[in-house]
Amino acid sequence: MASLATHLCVTLLLLPIGIHRLFCSSSLYLKNPSLFRSKTWYLSDPKWKNLDLYVLTVALPIASFSLIFLFLSITTGHTTYRFSFLHESLLLFLYWVLAILFVLRDAIDPVVILDNFLFVFGGILFFVEYSFIGEGTSGLVVEVVYGLCGDLSLVCGFCCLYLAIRPGAFFAEFCFCCGLVLKGTWFLQAGLCLYTDVFGFKGCHEMEILPGSGNVELKCDLEEDGLRGVALVNLMFVGHAIVVFLVSLGLFGLLSTNRDLRHGEASGPLLAGLDSESALMRALPEFEVE
Repeated sequence: MASLATHLCVTLLLLPIGIHRLFCSSSLYLKNPSLFRSKTWYLSDPKWKNLDLYVLTVALPIASFSLIFLFLSITTGHTTYRFSFLHESLLLFLYWVLAILFVLRDAIDPVVILDNFLFVFGGILFFVEYSFIGEGTSGLVVEVVYGLCGDLSLVCGFCCLYLAIRPGAFFAEFCFCCGLVLKGTWFLQAGLCLYTDVFGFKGCHEMEILPGSGNVELKCDLEEDGLRGVALVNLMFVGHAIVVFLVSLGLFGLLSTNRDLRHGEASGPLLAGLDSESALMRALPEFEVE
């Protein structure tokens, strides 16, 4: 993932998913907190509103095959760096399989493909992603930057597993959404820090991994420069986390005070299922009295 373009693509992938998920899950929770159940993907009617999911089913295999092409085109030296493309391609392919399962679950009976299974599958993919992040790179600052990305993958993975066990835990859903949004913003920050001069680190400079490849790494001349860069990276990450958390809380507050916005963002099958469950709950006491 040693290029600005790949970091930008990850950001464009994660940010819309995280924000859309936060909108829909918060709307569903505010509708009736006691009946809230997290979903692996929040689908809406009409079908064109699920365009983000359909875009993923097309974009992920293209990105996966592109990485395979890069893997095959590098034939000499830097074996670890070369195989990192193959591992990333495999990861994208597995995420594509997960997206296909989302589409199939919408097309057939949801009982056939349970949300619990999809949450477990998604959690495993996040753990696999954790093992691949930063592969083929080196340097103290780079390791810290990608280490924080890996930590966010772990948080998302644990949230998925917890939601598979307790789908009604909104705090896990909220953490999952914040984790996706934070990953999106942090990947963009990582690309700007490591592969541009926008956020330069004193005493550190870019070094091209392979001549003519356009992929670079950040190298620091002195240990003190590397430690200073690490401190700055940690400070920026804390700033990102605070901003994402405050924005997420603000969005939740906005939805809680604006009912029209809430229903507009989570309409169709999202609230239809919830309304049917609520009606059933109201009918049960009457049946018991009779």
